[in-house]
Amino acid sequence: MVRFIELFKPLARFFPNISAPDRKVAFNEKIFWTAMALIIYFVMSHVPLYGTQGMSQQDPLGALRVIFASNRGTLMELGIGPIVTAGLILQVLAGSRMVNIDMSNPEDRAMFTSASKILSVVMVVFEASAYLIGGTYGNITFQTQVVILVQLVVAGIVVMLLDELLQKGWGLGSGISLFIAAGVAQSIWWDTISPMGPMSDGKFYGAIIAFAQGIARGDALLNIFYRSQGLPDMIAFFTTLLVFGIIIYCNGLRVEVPVSYARYRGFKGKFPLKLLYVSNIPVIFAAALFGNIYFISQIVWSRYNPSNTNFWLNLIGQFTTTGTQYQPTGGLVYYVVPPRSLSGVLSDPLRAGVYAGLLILFCVFFAVTWVEVGGMDSNTVAKQLLDSGMQIEGFRRSQMPIRQLLQRYIPVVTVLGAIIIGVIAASADFLGAFGSGTGILLTVGIIEQYYQILVRERITQLYPAARAFLGE
Repeated sequence: MVRFIELFKPLARFFPNISAPDRKVAFNEKIFWTAMALIIYFVMSHVPLYGTQGMSQQDPLGALRVIFASNRGTLMELGIGPIVTAGLILQVLAGSRMVNIDMSNPEDRAMFTSASKILSVVMVVFEASAYLIGGTYGNITFQTQVVILVQLVVAGIVVMLLDELLQKGWGLGSGISLFIAAGVAQSIWWDTISPMGPMSDGKFYGAIIAFAQGIARGDALLNIFYRSQGLPDMIAFFTTLLVFGIIIYCNGLRVEVPVSYARYRGFKGKFPLKLLYVSNIPVIFAAALFGNIYFISQIVWSRYNPSNTNFWLNLIGQFTTTGTQYQPTGGLVYYVVPPRSLSGVLSDPLRAGVYAGLLILFCVFFAVTWVEVGGMDSNTVAKQLLDSGMQIEGFRRSQMPIRQLLQRYIPVVTVLGAIIIGVIAASADFLGAFGSGTGILLTVGIIEQYYQILVRERITQLYPAARAFLGE
């Protein structure tokens, strides 16, 4: 019987591929390719799509764009959404054992990567088609629709290749992570000091500039710190700083398992298990799931149920249009989009509670699934420690005692860490944090990963003998 993952094998040969370097790539060269990838992303996010001059002002993704690293009406219209969605689908299939994949097998791992690329292109076509069918770009001819579709597919493939370029070792980290962090940082910077204005309250858009303007005008204290209509204010600014601090603190919490090096007697060390064991992976997939529910339900509503009269489609989602945004008012989508202000939470606590509960539930589900699929379970980690020459002090050198000890901690930190991530993300969204709670979580995790990568690269550059110890 042919396995599901092998069905992608005939198609894999037709997809472009980035070859891994056959030499040690210098640190400065990695910096160069990483910077080039980021520059290409920013250029694509400002190049307008040809044929969209008459597009609707309503934005199908709205505030979710910061998480998907996308920009309205440009080559980055879809951002990293299709790639993350493809990974989400394959992860769910693998985690539910519907697809049998052995990630320790190089051939399976290569096929999984190929399947991810093929499914990413399929998702690009699907999401772009949904945009066109939903009338996002206005009343355009079929030829123009084909041109827009081709542009989005090519842009999606370029983003996919940029991500592969970095992950194959030519650059640093992951392209997806890099683009998310860049988008969130841009959003936070804009909300903090944007000079655009004046707004409906007579102040400029940026929180700090509006704060200084309010003091100069002698406004009431409440009006200085809090602004209505979802405009950036100092409460959201301080919330953003607080969320950054909490996440950084939680990232530093860990359980240290004592280990010893079998080859050298007396050499002792500690294997750290972080409280946020799976980092930001759960919230990425949860955000992708919620974002796709929002996107699909909005397309269905605008195309088939704009008057909210169809009972069954109302269960999926009901909307109203406010300016350039689609605002959910009912159905499933209403509970997967958070109220982004404290007043919104107080006016509808049921919605806030359901959203927080769903976010935490899916964070736990994706965390547990990722531990199994990503080779982070106790059995795999125990084998890795044993293969690297480590053992638990006081026990014979065997995989069993290591696995039993890790089994005490890994399931606990996986679930607990996912719950903490969900609570932080939901709370930050409710208080209107810049870049969204999910975006801040992702950015802090990405910055930490890049810091660790830079330190690792610097160590191996100064002390080449350390490469073997670090597993390079």
